[in-house]
Amino acid sequence: MATSGPNRGAASTGSQAPGPRRDPRLGIVIARPFGIPVYISPYWLIFAVVLVWMYATSPAEQQMHIVTTQDKYIVAAAFVVLLYASVLVHELAHCVVARGFGLPVRRVLLYPLGGWSEIEQEPASPGREALISVAGPLVSLAIAGVGYVLAHVVGHGLTHDVIVQLFWANVLVGIFNLLPGLPLDGGRVFRAGVWKLTGNQVSATIAAAWAGRVLAIAVVGVTLYVQRDSTSNSVISLSWIWLLFIAVFIWLQSTQAIKSARIRERLPMVSARNLARRAIPVVASLPLAEAVRRAQVTGARALVIVDHDNEPTAIVAESAVQATPMERRPWVDVGSLARTLEPGMVLSADLSGIDLVKAVQQTPASEYLLIEQTGQVAGVLATADLDLAFAGV
Repeated sequence: MATSGPNRGAASTGSQAPGPRRDPRLGIVIARPFGIPVYISPYWLIFAVVLVWMYATSPAEQQMHIVTTQDKYIVAAAFVVLLYASVLVHELAHCVVARGFGLPVRRVLLYPLGGWSEIEQEPASPGREALISVAGPLVSLAIAGVGYVLAHVVGHGLTHDVIVQLFWANVLVGIFNLLPGLPLDGGRVFRAGVWKLTGNQVSATIAAAWAGRVLAIAVVGVTLYVQRDSTSNSVISLSWIWLLFIAVFIWLQSTQAIKSARIRERLPMVSARNLARRAIPVVASLPLAEAVRRAQVTGARALVIVDHDNEPTAIVAESAVQATPMERRPWVDVGSLARTLEPGMVLSADLSGIDLVKAVQQTPASEYLLIEQTGQVAGVLATADLDLAFAGV
């Protein structure tokens, strides 16, 4: 059920300083175990209510010989709570092992289809990848084992039924996540194995992502086959819809993994120097029409504002130039269309690959000034050109 697993390349370790209780993009922080903020999706409560109703009215619940309707809903609610508590423990197991390897963990997110732990850095070796990935399912199966033992110790009754739910919740989370396809933990273990055999992490990611696509198709196939032979009610039909949602999620995530792997493969070839646009220096009071004319004569594609000491102070935004009508350009100063240079907008022309991407992410802008080691201007890097470098991936 729970499509849980660490988000490679998205997250980090170490405790977080207390922040706002609510993040409009992620949901609400409900806890900070080990200093890791745990977010719960705002849609989770709605989904949980539907899941409780589905489980309380399902044939499996009827077979537990629970007499009252109230007890049926108590056991169903216990199952849902224990299921997501199991997902949380599962995700925290990933985080603890990742921290043990010095990888920062940013957060854990609980959402309707399961959980997600955001780990900021990739493991340095296939062995670490496998250990971090398998930690969650192993902890889930260990808790299931404890539930199994307790179920045989505690006599029949409501407590026994709740313990049985603890067992099944963790069996479900543990076994499902061991399936060999991204984004599931089993897919990450599979990726680690291929990485170990081939020595190529990108190829391993693509192979595991394709396994995820096959898994998504298999989930759809099994769901449709069971539906064909079923004479059940609308409650089970909702279960089929749920499985189809999980299949779509697995397909989308595995497809994104393939795209990310191909981008990563091309990263070393992306260089700030190779993408630099030739720039000419202009004073802020120069009319835009004259500045554009000078750029066209010299073959430049960027305008840099300089002060009286010829030091760069701003970059003229290409989008602002294009938005200015031709008839107004003689009356518009280039300085009015420029963005003042911030420290993060001045980059080394020697940057390439992931270092270049990280530098751009730290200070979002449409253009960046590239500087040589000598301090001379090497040109201007446009974010649009950086995006084009990954076109077709």
